[in-house]
Amino acid sequence: MALNTVALLSPGDMGEGVAASIKGQGIDVITVLARRSDETRTRAERAGIRDVADLAALVSEADLVMSIMPPERAEALAAEVAAAMKATEKTPPFADMNAIAPTTARRIAAVMADAGADFIDGGIIGWAPLKSKADTKLYVSGPNAALMDALDGNGKNIIQLGDEIGRASAVKMIYASVTKGTDSLLTAAYTAAEALGVRDVLEAEWATSQPDALARMERRVSALPADAGRWIGEMEQIAETYASVGVTANYHKGAADMYRLLNSTPFGAESRETMDKSRTMQDSVKVYVQHLNPPKAAK
Repeated sequence: MALNTVALLSPGDMGEGVAASIKGQGIDVITVLARRSDETRTRAERAGIRDVADLAALVSEADLVMSIMPPERAEALAAEVAAAMKATEKTPPFADMNAIAPTTARRIAAVMADAGADFIDGGIIGWAPLKSKADTKLYVSGPNAALMDALDGNGKNIIQLGDEIGRASAVKMIYASVTKGTDSLLTAAYTAAEALGVRDVLEAEWATSQPDALARMERRVSALPADAGRWIGEMEQIAETYASVGVTANYHKGAADMYRLLNSTPFGAESRETMDKSRTMQDSVKVYVQHLNPPKAAK
């Protein structure tokens, strides 16, 4: 099946990069910008994404629909797209590329099957395409995942994982459980050290005994609030993934709480583009401590 038009919902940081990469392959990219923010509209314009009136118009024109958005919105968006498919009797394949649990992917697959559309399970690892030297990896699975091979290249590497729906989501979830989970743990430790008045002591200790951990803190502690709001739902999906196989969900429930804390600070309003890159982790953590929930007094 030729891909002449790909619908992308929606052009956030990753979506903008994916759209720009697809446009660079000579494929039209469309989206719905009604009621979207000025920032989203700017991203769409930069990537060369064409605006269409509504989801009915989108599914009518698209050869493939790709969902790339915060995971907590994935199921609701899929239901809206499925309703538009039923109303128009147009059923392009639906590729969910969100950071969702395999159980969530299978629920969305069922919604698409009810609408008569093929479902492709996906997960994205790496920075947005064309923003780093390394290709962005798009892991995909499902009986019709081979359709995604047409998008391989121009900063994207399509990696096929077989016919099982949920397999690609599982790869994304476990990978992110380590990367973003570790960032949340290190930031939690650094914040607790500041709150307990021993941060300077631990910085000296980490510098000699855990230099890699300290270096990662220096890179990530100040930067995380810009992404924290988008990663709360991802941590909850990871918790669901772990629980689905009998592994404790509590690690990543705690990570979600840490990202809620970071998002509650004034820095949570920043984006990767607007964040103050000169702010040190020492300056940042003082603000994090101010937003901690005070412990309840013992009765």
